[in-house]
Amino acid sequence: MKKNQPIGIFDSGIGGLTVAKAISNLLPNESLLYFGDTEHMPYGDRSAEHIRQYSENIAEFLIAKGAKILVIACNSASSVTYQLLKDKYKGQIDVVGVISPVVDYVVSKDIKKVGIIGTKATIGSKNHEVLLKEKKSSIKVVSLATPLLAPMIEEGFFNNSISQTIINSYLSNWRLKGIQALVLACTHYPLIKKEILKYYNKRVEVIDTTEIIANAVRKSLQEQKLLHTGKRGTDHFYVSEFTESFEKTTDVFYGSQVRIEEIKL
Repeated sequence: MKKNQPIGIFDSGIGGLTVAKAISNLLPNESLLYFGDTEHMPYGDRSAEHIRQYSENIAEFLIAKGAKILVIACNSASSVTYQLLKDKYKGQIDVVGVISPVVDYVVSKDIKKVGIIGTKATIGSKNHEVLLKEKKSSIKVVSLATPLLAPMIEEGFFNNSISQTIINSYLSNWRLKGIQALVLACTHYPLIKKEILKYYNKRVEVIDTTEIIANAVRKSLQEQKLLHTGKRGTDHFYVSEFTESFEKTTDVFYGSQVRIEEIKL
């Protein structure tokens, strides 16, 4: 494994680009290899068996392309396949999910009651709750599936009155009453963080997972002595089904429009 090899990142679609952007901001010398499984998005509505199948195929593709680390930039996929891929590639390549680093962050804080919002698959897995309870038995965890948020964001409905109404409706749910922190357990949700902050008006810490994941990636690369400090290589972005609208939307999620290549796995 060489330092100048790219960081492999995958997601069910475009949301993982928020993680890719956070990694790029923190590690500007690292090149990225991104795969969005747009043919099968969203994973939140897929069975665990299908998510495992898709994730293993993508992981093999990224490794074949030279990835030096795998980042599962999808909460649904992390919930189902993180441990599977971690075990499968043990000793070959490290795997970073989007759940364990966030759990460690929450446990490190003085939080007695935390809320989790995400897709049906993420919330249904109860992975956040189980891991949090294992590491801090006293913490109270409440979870709420918010299935309208990701498609709403992908359709461009955020930072407006329509999105704020939907967000407020979810956040006013009785389950979230009295929380001290809210974990945004979907890589789409950083795009509506401002609206969530507006709802809580500083009463609740809103935990954006993308920066936490980027730090976890840096830590892993440092421990493996794979952190690249030389000239940045070329980034590559792949999808399983290309659409022009998707390519244009990368500007919203990544901060700049990128060229997408379609690859059928």
